[in-house]
Parts: sequence; C-alpha cells; structure tokens
Amino acid sequence: MASLNKVLLLGNLTRDPDVRYTPKGTAVGDLGLAVNRRIQDGRGNWTDEATFVDVTVWGATAENAQKFLTKGRSVLVEGRLSVESWTDKQSGQKRSRLKVTAETLQFLPDAKSRETSERARQPGGPGPAHAYTADSLDYPENRSESGPSDYQEEESDIPF
Repeated sequence: MASLNKVLLLGNLTRDPDVRYTPKGTAVGDLGLAVNRRIQDGRGNWTDEATFVDVTVWGATAENAQKFLTKGRSVLVEGRLSVESWTDKQSGQKRSRLKVTAETLQFLPDAKSRETSERARQPGGPGPAHAYTADSLDYPENRSESGPSDYQEEESDIPF
C-alpha cells in the first residue's frame, strides 16, 4: 500500500524561534506557526479560524531561522508529520502529539520588504524584494569559492 507524508503550511510565527543543540552539536529549532482560514457563517459574516502548529527545524535551517525570523513573520513550511511521544510526569500516562518536521523553510518578506517591493514596481524603484529560503542561506556547500561576485540573478516567468 502506498503512503505519502507531506505537509505544506503558510502562516505566521507565533513566537521567536527557539534553538537548542543536541549533544553532538546539531541545532534543533522549535517554531510556533499560526495558519488562518477564513470562513463564512450562515448569516454571511466572515471570521478567521486559527490553527496553531508546532514545527521542528534542524541544522543550519534552525540556526538561520533564529538569526532571521521573529514573531509575526510569514513563512512557508514544507515537511512531514511526525509523532512526539512521552510519559506525563504528573499522571504517568502516555501522551503524544503530532508535529511538523520541516524539510524546507522559506522566509517570506515582512511588511517592510513588501513596501520595498511595491516601490520596486514603480519606474525608477530600487529593485525587487527577495524572499529567503533557508536551504540557500549560510550553508557551507552553497558558498562559492570565488565569493558572491559570481552570483547572477535570473529573470523569472513567475508573476509573483
């Protein structure tokens, strides 16, 4: 039987990223994510329904999240569901919960970057604002020997 464990979430951080390290020195980050859904009641009134999700990020992605993200920032998480199990110290009962383990974390522009992006669309603007992907930030394997001067930005057909 085939199975698929894939999660895509777009939301806002509910708190600043919290990073700790394993005994072997690997960074582990915990993020709180709020994902909103706009729903209409029977009378035509719109309300927001928030779902709060715990997300775990590993390695350089966790370190970059701590370095670049703060509460309220929008992020796109691509990952998988995982189960965390433990025994409750007070009651002795087995407990578990679902979490998302991020495989890719894309940092989306904040309000200040969006303002820059709006100005960039006007003639003579300063240029486009960029979203940062954790996979491309501060990884040794992504660094060029000749430095950043050999980086050239390509035009994209994607309209956003």
